[in-house]
Order: sequence, then C-alpha cells, then structure tokens
Amino acid sequence: MGSLPVPTTDAGRAGLAALLDQPGRALIALDFDGTLAPIVADPEQARPHPDAVPALARLAGRVAAVAIVTGRPARVAVRLGGFADHPELAGLVVLGAYGAERWDAATGELRTPPPHAGVAAAREELPALVAESGAFVEDKGNALAVHTRRAPDPADAFAALRDPMAALAARHRLTLEPGRLVLELRPPGMDKGAALTALARDTNAAAVLYAGDDLGDLAAFEAVAGLAGSGVPGLRVCSGSAEVAELTAATDLTVPGPAGVAALLSTLADHMS
Repeated sequence: MGSLPVPTTDAGRAGLAALLDQPGRALIALDFDGTLAPIVADPEQARPHPDAVPALARLAGRVAAVAIVTGRPARVAVRLGGFADHPELAGLVVLGAYGAERWDAATGELRTPPPHAGVAAAREELPALVAESGAFVEDKGNALAVHTRRAPDPADAFAALRDPMAALAARHRLTLEPGRLVLELRPPGMDKGAALTALARDTNAAAVLYAGDDLGDLAAFEAVAGLAGSGVPGLRVCSGSAEVAELTAATDLTVPGPAGVAALLSTLADHMS
C-alpha cells in the first residue's frame, strides 16, 4: 500500500482525514477533461487515463457517492468515459453542462434542460466570428465551445477571440467561460460550485474530495471551502498543468495531471479498504 500525499493546507489535511475516517459518507467528485482524461487536440478523442476508471470502480464500493462534474453534455461524458459499461459504477452520477444535466448510472436516466434561445442565436453567429482564427467550434447542444488548440498560434487566437466572444455572450445573455485554450458560451445560472454543493447535501456527505484542472473548476473549489465552513471538511485537488498555474493557489494538493489523479484515487481506495 502506497503512502498518500500530504496536502499543503490545514483545511486539506482535515479533509483527507475526514475522508479516511468516514469513507461511507464521503463524496468523490471529479472533472472529466484534464482531470480524468488527458487534454487532446480533438475533444471527441478524449478518453480517461487507463488507471482512472478502475480506481473509480474501487472507490465506488467504499464511499457514499462518486460523481463526474463536467462542462461536457452528460451523455457525451458517459460515452467517452465508458461509464455505462462498468457494473461497479452503478451508483455513479454524471453532472453535465456544469450541473444543468444529470445522468444516473443506476437507472440510465438522463435529465436535460430545455434549449436556450441565446445559444441558438450564438450558434448562427459563431462560424463567421471564428472563421479566420484557425479555431473550431464544438457544439455541445446547450453550450458552444471554441477551441484554439489547433490554431497556428493557439494563445494568440485565444486572446483575439476573447473580447468578441464576450460581446457575443452579452448580446445573447450567455456566460463566457474561459478555459485551457477554449472559450465556452453557456446559459447563466449554473456552475460546478452550485452543482457540487447540491450533490453534497443530497448525499448527506460528511467529507468531500473534488479534483479539477481548469478555471471552470474554481467555483467547485470555492464550494469545497464553503462546505468546510459549514462543518463538511474537504480536499481540493489540482490536476496540475502549466496552462493554468493559478489553480495551485486555490487548492490543497497538486498532482501531475490525470495520471496523478488516477494514482491518488487508487491509493485512496487502498487506504479505505
């Protein structure tokens, strides 16, 4: 059995101790891209790290709940993750579209919100806006993501598109969510922090672990801190990346990307045996 890494903060150490002390009331929640799955140039090719799903399956039998909280549509995350193919993950919950969608492995039920008129309007305008940037648009149904990773100069394309997309978001009453060489337009009113807080209350969690890698995860990290203030200790794990260095300051423990997240989950399962 390997040793667990030591969080760098008092709150993180308290959160880890609570996870180990009451695993049956622990909530393990994770982002998908960049956390369970390595970032790739084509989002459709994203797959979990080979060790990630086996580690989640081991944890699922030891904790109160395991959840994926992602900006992806829930059905896409389920398909890319292969989550429906693992009986051990029968209790898994996938919260997609930043928590606006929910898929439950136990029933296979998928709940989604109605289409948003602002997203439909932005869909018509985006192709012309990004045409000369080298970026491509990922249509998520009720959200639109513009990826610059495959542009000739990804960072310059990202910077050049940020203000025009902010104006587009304002015109159609959408939220602009910047990320790792991606700019996402989505309906307002939901974020990963609200989704995580609601899930922690629904599961009556006594301890929470959340792992993420991008700016969209900051709200979830803030939610973990808020839950700790109300008596539910938590551990905030950064799936480390040079692209979003500021996340390290908002978390209790940094691990080296999806491989590090998978190793942490596996070691945590060992210590919960």
